[in-house]
Amino acid sequence: MHGIDLSSWQSILSTIIGLALFALIGIGIRLLMMYTIQQRRERMNRQINERLRTLIAAYKTLGGSFTGNLIVDPTHLGDLRRRGEAAVDGASASEAVVPNSSEAGSGSERARRIRDAVEAALSDIILLGTEGQVRLADRLARELVAGRPVQTGELVASLRNFIREALDLDPVPSDLVLPPQGPARPTSAGQGGRGRGEQGPGRQGGGGAGAGMGMGGGAALGMGLGAASGGTSAADDDTNLESNK
Repeated sequence: MHGIDLSSWQSILSTIIGLALFALIGIGIRLLMMYTIQQRRERMNRQINERLRTLIAAYKTLGGSFTGNLIVDPTHLGDLRRRGEAAVDGASASEAVVPNSSEAGSGSERARRIRDAVEAALSDIILLGTEGQVRLADRLARELVAGRPVQTGELVASLRNFIREALDLDPVPSDLVLPPQGPARPTSAGQGGRGRGEQGPGRQGGGGAGAGMGMGGGAALGMGLGAASGGTSAADDDTNLESNK
């Protein structure tokens, strides 16, 4: 206040201009800081959301099943072929024919799809998981590389607790004992195709029946018209003969 001079209108004007410039500079600095903080928060929120989305997808893949075989089979297609060749070499020619080869092929294909999905989920956890989750995922990955079957229950429990805590949800009750969880079973992609294939012959049969009815009706109509025209021509011939007589 001691620096403010109100003795003349020039000094009052310069004082007002100085105060306005000071206020504008302060507001500009404040807006810049708010914009920087907001951008940082948005970037952190995007990172957290992407991390949670990836870990939730990994949790569904690793722990989406409560029943059936909860062990991940690391067997590859080459191993299955070598086992089949060894079995064929050890068996006779009559025993070499495998009647359930389609079922075995579907089972190996299902196990392969489960293994691929689990490996992708482990890769995501190693990238975005916590330190404990990364250690568990690394251990499971090494077990798969060594060709040993693995279970994902411990890693699934760690993911579940972390996700619930990140979403500010209540923890799982301590007195509740959840059943073991394993990798989700892949859905059959051929069910819709089989449904369409089952409808296809029906449609073809209906079309064939319609075509047959159309052809039969056309043939009957043509025969009736031909018979009618033949009867008319015969009557005309009889009339001409009587007139000639």
